[in-house]
Amino acid sequence: MLLTKFTHACIRLEKAGVALVLDPGTFSEAAEALDGAAAILITHEHADHFDQTEILAALSRDPALQVFAPAVVAGQLRTGAPESAARIQDALPDTEFELAGFSVRTFGGQHALINPRIMPVANIGYLIDGDVFHPGDSFTVPDGIQAQTLLVPIHAPWSKTAEVVDFVNSVRAPKAFQIHDVLLSEIGLQFVEGQVSLFGARYGVEFRHLAVRESVEI
Repeated sequence: MLLTKFTHACIRLEKAGVALVLDPGTFSEAAEALDGAAAILITHEHADHFDQTEILAALSRDPALQVFAPAVVAGQLRTGAPESAARIQDALPDTEFELAGFSVRTFGGQHALINPRIMPVANIGYLIDGDVFHPGDSFTVPDGIQAQTLLVPIHAPWSKTAEVVDFVNSVRAPKAFQIHDVLLSEIGLQFVEGQVSLFGARYGVEFRHLAVRESVEI
């Protein structure tokens, strides 16, 4: 399976000529990531993970494109593209399904707390083919499985570096790559990734930074 990193939280997975895209948001190259994709997974409703305009355009272009997203997001898409409603499904926690040839398992249910005055929204983490785990905006540790590849929210308004390190060490995936990184300066990114790499290695985690549009076979 080929994993390609786009800006911020957007990831494209490809196998056997079929592509699945996770979290094409407004901070990402959403149109590029979605080009030719067979399916989309959205973790939650925040714009940095959900570019509604580009996703609606993709649904209009491709009559076979499928989308799974939390109910609020799915509802918005069905309103914007009623002709595509049958291809837009609500993603629920603790479920398993097949999507465009990929096996998908869901975890979690709630976005990490940003501020006590801001109500958390629904957030679904996705495990793809029993291998790649995209947590969205949460530190939910998938239970009952051993993820092989972890996508690490390296920085966010709702987290601190110690929590990022603890999350990586708790999941203990052999490989880890950064997501949710656009708000950090180059110096800040090097610092946080250095901490993740240093302490993760003690738990058998090999962390690697991916540049925008860089791909890696997993």
